[in-house]
Amino acid sequence: MRLKRVVAAVGASVSIASGLVIGSGSAVADSCPSLYVVAIPGTWETGHDKTPQPGMLAGVTRGLPSSVDVDYVTYAATAFPWEGDVYGASKKEATDGARGLVTAMAQRCGATQIALVGYSQGADAAGDLAAEIGTGVGTVRPERISGVGLISDPRRSPTDIQIGPPAPGAGAGGARVGGFGFVSDRTRTICAVDDLYCATATEDFVTRFAGFLAQSSDANPANIWRYQLEAGAIINDLMSHGGMPALGSQLTDAANEQRAKDLERFYRSQAHTVYGSYNVGGGQTATSWMRNWIAGMA
Repeated sequence: MRLKRVVAAVGASVSIASGLVIGSGSAVADSCPSLYVVAIPGTWETGHDKTPQPGMLAGVTRGLPSSVDVDYVTYAATAFPWEGDVYGASKKEATDGARGLVTAMAQRCGATQIALVGYSQGADAAGDLAAEIGTGVGTVRPERISGVGLISDPRRSPTDIQIGPPAPGAGAGGARVGGFGFVSDRTRTICAVDDLYCATATEDFVTRFAGFLAQSSDANPANIWRYQLEAGAIINDLMSHGGMPALGSQLTDAANEQRAKDLERFYRSQAHTVYGSYNVGGGQTATSWMRNWIAGMA
């Protein structure tokens, strides 16, 4: 890996807005990597008041070929309102920052291919950007994307190409409307079977509604149609599983007490943080498999 830079999301946007181009002619071409990787860390792994660090994705970006450049996106990486930014605003900042980096590289280096990788909330953001590009509304064309690697994606769909043991259900935030479009065949997701962030049971409507509310926090009026479709998907599933009585049965005191125990068990299991050692087959962990896959794109 030629260079690993940690870039603030705001700084990336400013660079593009100002039209900044580093170098010209052959000097620019000589400085262009064969592959440019934009990595987005997970919740609490970065932040405006923290020293930027790769976190879980260090195992993915460490040791890549010398012709690869990597940039990490720094963003709020918060999940709760009392932390400053609600989840929706935090994820939007990450997506905007990644989009800025991708756009700047595409404009500067016409032959450089691009890969996106994210973990947890970072996978949420990276996946949204990939879906944007893959469905033709992004700032770069889909063919510029060599691969998209998502670890513990809260918006994992059962139809996504999954590496490792198949996880049940889907992401707590619900599948992306329209999927990944023209980059679907180059997108890989890894989800530990007990990781509730990316493996929420279809019939767990309380968690699914909570995930939807997190996704739609700091809602963009331009995306109302998307929120309606996502909410409609949950409601349709609810109706096919018994309707409001089924939801009511998940909100009783006994059900809430059991949910609290299940969540405590989940957090103690550290299923969301095992990816550095999580076996996906062939003697590879989630992070080593992702690194080898991305290295093969260079």
